[in-house]
Amino acid sequence: MKVSGARAIVQCLIEQGVDTVFGYPGGTVLPLYDALYDAPLRHVLTVHEQGAAHAADGYARASGRVGVCIATSGPGATNLVTGLAAAYMDSSPVVAITGQVPTSLIGRDAFQEVDITGITLPVTKHNFLVKDPKCLPDILRKAFHIARTGRPGPVLVDVPRDIQTMEIDFSPAAAPQQRTVQTYHAERLEQAAIAIQAAQRPVIMVGGGAISGEAANEIRVLAETCEVPVVSTLMGLGAFSGSHPLFLGLTGMHGHKIANYAVRCSDVLIAIGSRFSDRVTGNRASYAAGKIVIHIDVDPAEIDKNVSAHIGLAGNMKDLLTQLLSRLQPRRTAEWQEELASQQESKPECNPDRLTAIAIMQNIAEQTTGKPFVFATDVGQHQMWAAQGLTIENPRSWLTSGGLGAMGFGLPAAIGAQLASPDKRVVHIAGDGGFKMTGAELYTAAVNDLPIISIIINNSCLGMIRQLQHAYFEQHYMSCHLPPVDFVSFARAFGVQATTVETLAEFSRAFAAAVSARAPRVIVANIATQDMVTPMLASGATLDEYVDI
Repeated sequence: MKVSGARAIVQCLIEQGVDTVFGYPGGTVLPLYDALYDAPLRHVLTVHEQGAAHAADGYARASGRVGVCIATSGPGATNLVTGLAAAYMDSSPVVAITGQVPTSLIGRDAFQEVDITGITLPVTKHNFLVKDPKCLPDILRKAFHIARTGRPGPVLVDVPRDIQTMEIDFSPAAAPQQRTVQTYHAERLEQAAIAIQAAQRPVIMVGGGAISGEAANEIRVLAETCEVPVVSTLMGLGAFSGSHPLFLGLTGMHGHKIANYAVRCSDVLIAIGSRFSDRVTGNRASYAAGKIVIHIDVDPAEIDKNVSAHIGLAGNMKDLLTQLLSRLQPRRTAEWQEELASQQESKPECNPDRLTAIAIMQNIAEQTTGKPFVFATDVGQHQMWAAQGLTIENPRSWLTSGGLGAMGFGLPAAIGAQLASPDKRVVHIAGDGGFKMTGAELYTAAVNDLPIISIIINNSCLGMIRQLQHAYFEQHYMSCHLPPVDFVSFARAFGVQATTVETLAEFSRAFAAAVSARAPRVIVANIATQDMVTPMLASGATLDEYVDI
């Protein structure tokens, strides 16, 4: 059938199972918006294009489906870049569709012209500039395929305005082929199985790839079959239940000491879907010393990139783990479990005289564990406190900007997650610094009546900047203290109910009230400026060298 390029885009989105798109209109993308007018798709108008990109990312992370965002050319397209970079660093499947000036004006410095494919080349898995209208449907289908297969990631499709208005012949896509189970590296699988069976102090480390690889069940079976304790990177939280007795917690720079101890003292480290980032390993030269490293990842380029693996297994995570499990026999590691139990520290006690972030996280955990909640954080101290104190029990229930560390990620990502998971409740946790970057997206939450609970950990400073200046720059607190903001009035300006809390009892009541309300809520929790995230490994140090702060 004959349709315009814009109609072809809409048909391709429907064909790919898309039900929600996030965007902001502009001149070069108006033909597409006209096609969306009567389309069976939900379009969510964000306050800013960066919000659209983060929202599409949050939608993708919470649902496992491809998130979609739309922007116009020039500044609209460039405003997507931070969101695309965040999705790229964390391997999140997003398709961004941007308008472009007409093909006859490309390269002529036309109004709102920018080379967005050139700009985003380093932060997308792939990108396309559509030059031939006949190629448009196939390019969009390829974009979705690239975004979701292998190691997921963002793809950008730049569509000139005239391509959107030209008529083309559109035919529905062929039915997708069923995925076949692959057989992998029999010799390496045998080596891995032998190493795990012989290990006296084995540890599993889960990363974000374990979640995108849908491998949570296989990891649980592996841990329980061979009685292997599990630690998590920041991105891996939820790949293994935080309430499971074998879970030791977060590892890395701000990880739990017991988790870092386990990794440091292990004789076999099974890394599943982790890229061994610098925040996880510290001193890479000593990280793998004295242990066998088994690295399982979907991306062959990750094997040996940051830490040399003794046994590298690249491929589909579920298939690899299933084939590894078939080679393992049940066993116990009683001495190792006893050693770890002797190192386990009790949770920090709450000071009844003042409110602290870690007490807030523990209170949230008490009220949410075992219930359908999703947590989306911004970036900074609150992010680390949340990772340490919350109990993340399921995959896709912890959304955070791990690789890029993009302040402003939290609220728009929470919006995407809430739309992707209407049967769950999304809790958004932010610092006062990051909240000011994209806090206007409260308007988007209010207009769409999304029952997101936003918790602002308000310490009147850029907390992590201040902490680093305290530890490494002789307490020269430069440009980190923030004048007070009336966040309650700000929220109420958008029609969102908000309250300020000063004690743990006040917070507990406010959070319970917010949970019972099916509407957006904001809780401003005032804490002390001088509070630090502990423990904290020294930069580039081994996993037992902590900064005294």
